[in-house]
Amino acid sequence: MRWQLPLFAVLVRGPSMVPTLRAGDALIVRRGGRVRPGDVVVAEFRSRPGLLVVKRAAAERDGGWWLLGDNTFVQDDSRAHGVADVIGRVIFRYYPRPFRLR
Repeated sequence: MRWQLPLFAVLVRGPSMVPTLRAGDALIVRRGGRVRPGDVVVAEFRSRPGLLVVKRAAAERDGGWWLLGDNTFVQDDSRAHGVADVIGRVIFRYYPRPFRLR
């Protein structure tokens, strides 16, 4: 078993979470923990292993989470890739302007 820090940083790429998040935003993520619908999370689609995504948790399905992006014009989320396994919940954005995500 490999030890991992409870917090880690990620960088947003792409427009799927606009207007909440934009490409270049730097985020702090809490690994594990309770996820609720509406939380912004870092996850991995089962159909795309190895690719981390930042999306909004919509509902639990098939032992995973159905994720949606906030940008209605981009459908690179569970509508295209199915359920995902959540790695952690985004706590706050620290760059460019810090703010707490709910």
